Amino acid sequence: MKRTIYTLSLALATVGSLALTGCEDFLDVNNNPNKAVEVPADLRLPAALVSTVNEETVALNQLGALWGGYWGTTNEGANLFTKEKAYSLVAITDGRDGIPFWENGYTTLLTYQLLRQEAEGTNSPNYAGIAKIMQGWHFLRLVDLYNNVPFDDALQGTVRLTPRYEPGQQVYEKAVNLISEGIADIKQAPLTAPKPGADDVVFQGNMTRWIKLANTVKLRALLRQSEAGTGSYVQAELAKIQTEGSGFLGVGENAYVQPGYLVTAGKQNPFWEAYYRTAAGVVTANFTDLRPTEFVLGEYQRLNDPRLARLYARNSAGQYRGVVFGAPANSGTTYNRANTSTFLGPRENNNQPGGLFKSAQQPSVLLSSFESLFLQAEATERGWLTGTTAKSLYDAAISESFKYLDVPTAATTTYLAQPTVSYEQAANKIERLIAQKWLALNSISSIEAWNDYRRLGYPAALPNSPQAPTPTARPLRLLYPETERTTNGTQISEQGPLDGLRDRVWWDR
Repeated sequence: MKRTIYTLSLALATVGSLALTGCEDFLDVNNNPNKAVEVPADLRLPAALVSTVNEETVALNQLGALWGGYWGTTNEGANLFTKEKAYSLVAITDGRDGIPFWENGYTTLLTYQLLRQEAEGTNSPNYAGIAKIMQGWHFLRLVDLYNNVPFDDALQGTVRLTPRYEPGQQVYEKAVNLISEGIADIKQAPLTAPKPGADDVVFQGNMTRWIKLANTVKLRALLRQSEAGTGSYVQAELAKIQTEGSGFLGVGENAYVQPGYLVTAGKQNPFWEAYYRTAAGVVTANFTDLRPTEFVLGEYQRLNDPRLARLYARNSAGQYRGVVFGAPANSGTTYNRANTSTFLGPRENNNQPGGLFKSAQQPSVLLSSFESLFLQAEATERGWLTGTTAKSLYDAAISESFKYLDVPTAATTTYLAQPTVSYEQAANKIERLIAQKWLALNSISSIEAWNDYRRLGYPAALPNSPQAPTPTARPLRLLYPETERTTNGTQISEQGPLDGLRDRVWWDR
């Protein structure tokens, strides 16, 4: 894990290079990366939060959108995302051309660790609490991708050059406990303790919202175990959350990140800059050739879903037309650029905001109100939460999704009344709930769609890539990166021979 061994200043320089924030003073904290400096918590916090949301809205969102059934490419873009289309899991871990999920995860974890140390050294429990909550977030993400990962030995610098791997289930429990510690730090903070303000680019110092976010992240982690045979543990932990009493993110309570995005290269909203337009207004390569799949378009059309028109533009023939994820370049003209639907942004919508692409300065989504409400609905349907009905939470989640995409409010009632959408009329309520969650998370928190598919197998009809090694092979996890195999080989070998198309993470049973 050599990429997590940094001086304090080099860690911040790394985070600064990852963050696409418009507030330069949040990131410009050190001009000499070879000289260790102390960095105040109010500068380190926004840099860390921006790094987290960049990873969520770009790299993780992209992986989830490709493997979760939302995105494919045109024929002209057949050379894009070749590793993901063919499920080339070894290539994804390559040190030069791979995707650094592991490295970015532990780098950001280290920054939160430095924030914790700074906060604890200056008697700042509010900052320490946020750091612990977000460290829990990242450890959970790493387990979701890799299963067994370092926890106790992680972030030790030169003290632990070859950190010990711990079982994924054990890391999950420790991460949940770490989040609980963060909640306790915030709740027990004296009124005189330093409190974030503008440097809190998520909640602007609203510590009650931080506790609600923490509880929601714990709920997500506990529901991830719905098929793992840990029901007594899950119910005990959920009982603790209800006893704590702060609740979860609800209607209108979104964890958005807004550091002050600007229409400047490298400082726009990262999703906009990666998938829509440059600061100069030039279309990105991703926008040119990324397309919705035929499957996702078909699901919106089957349900008469008004979100369709807020997400995508019609093709040159005035139709909504998608592609097949993994279709070869020689698949005819059906999947050409002109014949297929692009994302909908201002340029495609008479200079009015689209559902996903509103402006270069729109906030980034860390965790939405509608995801939180869907989580609460599922837990309630399973009998793990009490206090309201699963139907009311389900209906509220869909309503919040409509609001995010700027669908007219009047359309919600009509939509919910359809037999194919109505919660009450569903024969399998968990399947219907996850189907609607899948439609809501499209291109916003797509990694959660892939996680739900691995956990529950919904949507049941999700097509596989034609380039899959076998008709039934799908990615179940990522392999450890080349950098880790080189620097921590003994620990890697102890994990045994791994096949990402066969071996599952611990909660996927």
